[in-house]
Amino acid sequence: NARPRDLQSVFGDTRDGGERQHEGVDIFAKRGTDVLSASAGLVTRVNETGIGGRVVWVWDTSRSLMLYYAHLDQQLVTAGQYVRPGDVIGTVGNTGNARTTPPHLHFGIYDSGRGAINPEAFIAGI
Repeated sequence: NARPRDLQSVFGDTRDGGERQHEGVDIFAKRGTDVLSASAGLVTRVNETGIGGRVVWVWDTSRSLMLYYAHLDQQLVTAGQYVRPGDVIGTVGNTGNARTTPPHLHFGIYDSGRGAINPEAFIAGI
């Protein structure tokens, strides 16, 4: 479970000198800590990007939301796999543009009609 003290960068914080806003929360933890699925859904993408590093995208079919897990050290699911809440989908790392930061999970939620939304309600213990 994430604890409030583990959240170091919250939704809406400015980035790149005010050029953009943070579209999620950063949950700091030791490298290799299990990353758990926040909801049931279909894994739609497992890939690597310059910004997010090793990422996993899960389509929450019950809420029509896309959940984004980034900066992973390991991705432990495959595209097309169905996950349940609490399933291990990866491990905490600092890949992508987080290479110079301590290990953490960037967790974001996207609504196709509204874009990025605050994910704090999905985080256990908040």
